[in-house]
Amino acid sequence: MALPLSHGGGDTIVASDKLSDRAHVGTLDGVVTIERSGSDWSVVGRALEGLHVHALIHEPESDLWFAGVRKGGIYASADDGKTWERRDAGMTRDNVYSISQAVVDGHVRLFAGTEPSALFISDDLGLTWSEVPSFIDVPSHETWTFPGPPHESHLKHIGFANGDPSKIYGSVEQGALVKSLDGGKTWQDYTNLYVDCHRCIVDPRDSEHIYVTGGQGLWISHNGGEEWENPFNRGSEEGGYPDQLVYRPSNPDYMVISAGRKSPPAWKTETAQSRISRSTDAGKTWEIISNGIADRMPHSVEAMTLEEAGGECQIIAATTGGDVLYSSDAGASWSTIVSGLHPVSKGSHWENMANLLS
Repeated sequence: MALPLSHGGGDTIVASDKLSDRAHVGTLDGVVTIERSGSDWSVVGRALEGLHVHALIHEPESDLWFAGVRKGGIYASADDGKTWERRDAGMTRDNVYSISQAVVDGHVRLFAGTEPSALFISDDLGLTWSEVPSFIDVPSHETWTFPGPPHESHLKHIGFANGDPSKIYGSVEQGALVKSLDGGKTWQDYTNLYVDCHRCIVDPRDSEHIYVTGGQGLWISHNGGEEWENPFNRGSEEGGYPDQLVYRPSNPDYMVISAGRKSPPAWKTETAQSRISRSTDAGKTWEIISNGIADRMPHSVEAMTLEEAGGECQIIAATTGGDVLYSSDAGASWSTIVSGLHPVSKGSHWENMANLLS
């Protein structure tokens, strides 16, 4: 199986029987397929060229791949990413930022998040989509915005409590963490953390124990969002602008996170100065990793997927500079396995550093 590697895909923590030796990467110029031969990785395929692919997921029951495209809707592939067809009938907004999936009442349900912030679902593998209007029926909705033009917020990530698709979390940038406990019929919003929410990860052992990365560091709640801890923040050595966060399925206390030093407006003069860190105590403390990668990398790490099989654990990540990073030891050391791709980037993040790094 190929691993999905994209900014807004929902399948970033994978438990497998055998480690994968292929990955599909969502880039500014379509989907790039990379493959391992021995210890070397190389590009073996390209598709959807000319489209900015924000999100990729693989649906195992149908063996279909889905791609969410910035200002381009949703595409599906039935041949492992070689060819794609547009599959977004009913989507009234085509600026897709996130895609995820869950099994609901025995069938697959797809979820897509857009800019302006809206949630869409499909119960027929993307052939038709419908909006979930209750998603924006929360008190904070009128305040949702984004600093840069056109100042529209987006649904950046869609997650679930492990094993319970009725518990849905939406990370709105910027606006709120939004949660449903009834499969999306009703929603509640949380603004008692910094409301620039990037990604919500739920502890598979305890659905009340949740992690949110965002514009003011990492936030942890042990009671479903009612109260929060903020173990690192702006100015912290780990970085003040975390985004990607993964854990080992066999030991969720073991986590890996990526973070820029400051938020994207600063990247125009200082670059992202990204770091990768790991925790072995469920996010209480963090160790900065620079084994095999530059400390304070100039580019932002915008995608990360962890796969565990037996006692082995590999992590693959990608940057706004078009580099693919790889760790064969659960993030303890890293190498650059592919360079020269188009940026892997949410929106225009890559542009913020273009002049400095050209």
